[in-house]
Amino acid sequence: MSLSGGGAPDSRVETISRLAQWRIDTLGPCSFRRSDPFKLGIWNWYLSVEKSRSVCIRLFPEPGRVAKEQPPLARFLLRVSWPGPPRRSCASPVQEHLLRTSDDFVWQVDAISHGRFTIDVEFLDLRIATNNGTESSSSIWPNEGMVQRIAGKSTLGCLSRMLTESIHTDVTIHTTDGILKAHKAVLAACSPVFESMFVHDLKEKESSTVNINDMCLESCSALLGFIYGTIKQEQFWKHRLSLLAAANKYGIGDIKDCCEESLLEDINSTNVLERLHVAWLYQLGRLKKGCLSYLFVFGKIYDVRDEIHSFFQHADRELMLEMFQEVLSVWKPI
Repeated sequence: MSLSGGGAPDSRVETISRLAQWRIDTLGPCSFRRSDPFKLGIWNWYLSVEKSRSVCIRLFPEPGRVAKEQPPLARFLLRVSWPGPPRRSCASPVQEHLLRTSDDFVWQVDAISHGRFTIDVEFLDLRIATNNGTESSSSIWPNEGMVQRIAGKSTLGCLSRMLTESIHTDVTIHTTDGILKAHKAVLAACSPVFESMFVHDLKEKESSTVNINDMCLESCSALLGFIYGTIKQEQFWKHRLSLLAAANKYGIGDIKDCCEESLLEDINSTNVLERLHVAWLYQLGRLKKGCLSYLFVFGKIYDVRDEIHSFFQHADRELMLEMFQEVLSVWKPI
């Protein structure tokens, strides 16, 4: 068996969000190739390709203490694609495996063309297996710690009571389908827009009411939950687009940053165009860059061919220009 492990020019695996992509120029005379390690979650991972009558692709964590003490229970799918012409691809069913060694998962591909090809691994979920693999913890995604750190644990107790028990509330918020009570000082401290309402002689100051006519009661409760530090991960995840719109409207930078990080974390082919529109609408640079990279650098534009025409009909011209420039930056003549 001829070996060609880490260190070869095309051994590098690129990652974005939950996608890992290994581009191999050619297997050449080698019957075995292993990628360089790549990081996803708390683990370093490897891909390997072994060629005999068929081609065997393996995915496994780097051997060591982390993989032994906290082995990953992974749900994922793989795809092998050839640039053509014509462009072809072969996708695996959704896989779910406890992965400790290179023997725990092998995918056989019947035929693979000579020359360049790409292996994609899209991780749908990652969990830490416990009790010798018989149980698993909650998913490592979404990153619950990020939301809680931003909210600030040091003030959760007092602020939670102020909100839930309506302690000395002094402002009423009218939503599309209900009323909430809050505190002018807390709202003003987190938002320059709210602060302006309560400082200047505006109707909100005189009446001690704020009309938020573009949010329902549930979404506005999530907004107050974030401001007061009481929001739950499930609540944030459900209302993050509404929270992003409110954060943009009221100038609440922490919420906007948190929503962008969350939306960047789970880009896939079914939501990438919507995410790109959201990034453009709210001027989210990292999310926009991530979506463009997903589409063009990682070649996922082919997965949204049916939706791209409708998207172009409604997209801003400047956004279309940026997409065209991204195509030019990654296009390499054969």
